[in-house]
Amino acid sequence: MTDLLKTPASWPRPLLGRASADDPTDLDAAVKAGAFAGLKKAVRTLAPAAVVAEIRAAGLRGRGGAGFLTADKWQAAASTLAGRRYVVANGYGADPAARTDPVLLERDPYAVIEGVAIAAWAIGADSAIIAVRATEAGAIRRLEAALGAAEEAGFIGANMLDSGRELTIDVRPVQGAYMLGEETVLLKALEGKRGQPEQRPPYPSERGLFGRPTVVQNVQTLALAAWILREGSAAFGAIGSPAAPGTILVHVRGARRAGIAEVPLGTPLRAILELVGAGGRSGLAFKAVLIGGPSGGILPAALLDTPYSFADLRDAGAHIGSGSIVATAAEADVLELAELLTRFCASEACGKTIPCRIGTRRIEEIASRINAGTPRPTDADLLTDLSADIVASGLCDHERLATLPMASVMRYFRPELDAKLQPAAEQAAGRQRVAVVDGEPAH
Repeated sequence: MTDLLKTPASWPRPLLGRASADDPTDLDAAVKAGAFAGLKKAVRTLAPAAVVAEIRAAGLRGRGGAGFLTADKWQAAASTLAGRRYVVANGYGADPAARTDPVLLERDPYAVIEGVAIAAWAIGADSAIIAVRATEAGAIRRLEAALGAAEEAGFIGANMLDSGRELTIDVRPVQGAYMLGEETVLLKALEGKRGQPEQRPPYPSERGLFGRPTVVQNVQTLALAAWILREGSAAFGAIGSPAAPGTILVHVRGARRAGIAEVPLGTPLRAILELVGAGGRSGLAFKAVLIGGPSGGILPAALLDTPYSFADLRDAGAHIGSGSIVATAAEADVLELAELLTRFCASEACGKTIPCRIGTRRIEEIASRINAGTPRPTDADLLTDLSADIVASGLCDHERLATLPMASVMRYFRPELDAKLQPAAEQAAGRQRVAVVDGEPAH
């Protein structure tokens, strides 16, 4: 089981507050620790619209990577005319190197179940799915046990908390490519169709699973919604940064340690890396930090004071993504790392559009020949132009974000790139000299 890192006592733990329980599926113990208090408040004292208003007041943003306002999704789904609506909790955890979502499902399944039920109450859904990677047997087992106990106790089921409302929650093991982390691809997979993204709009909140309004949220987002309903929007808004309140789970890797930590948004990267013995003051030397998973940005150690938040990371050329933070070795070749990441993104691309099918592969090919010592004089300009074209014309975030590894290397490690491009520049200059005879261009 993935280790939980020790964090400063001043850091709140809305997500992992019950993570130390001996048996996470023990419903009585979970209820004593606060589980389902938020759902009881929502069902017994608040109208669905008031629940959405509380989530909006809290400023909760999706923890799946994009940081979209949760209340906007819920409001759109609730206001779209339909005979049926769905909630889909995305616990797939597409990044094979990050286990933030499975750890939450293993350590506190009731938090996710409660959040799903609150979202369903808010939008008027009677059916929900928790999607989990099929290989996460421990998370699936605990979720199924917790769902059984919650239904038997009346928190969900045919008559949720004696409200007259029905809510069925199913655990759906799914297996497939990295692309399943994208919400429209996940919905296709749940329908038994080929996993490819859809043009948006319309968004899933208007037309999603089986063509019905669907709220798709990361499991962390839903667990935080349960905390907000229990503790209040003001308490949540006091955590983290004003633009993006609350906490988020990160999977941090240093040279000697790795683990999961719950981090207030806006925390400097340096403080997060120090949890695994990196960061600068007492840590081991490192060269760069990969943030966001395979399609993340590679930032230099000089940017360790960057706040870990949606906007700040985007400005720096990275993104929260899967919640993965990896410190490289001091001697790491960042160009080789960028090539490896780009190759992974290209191989995992669904190929639905030309930028996805061809553009990502071309970036990989350029990176490969640069690292192989056979660059072309125009490769730097070609990388810049090709990346811009993919970002401008891509259908989904996978292809757009696949440009980040090489783009961030070009931005922050240009001297290393130029050193590898030097042979091509010298060859071009040599050919130009040969082409001139007695001061006149040769014909």
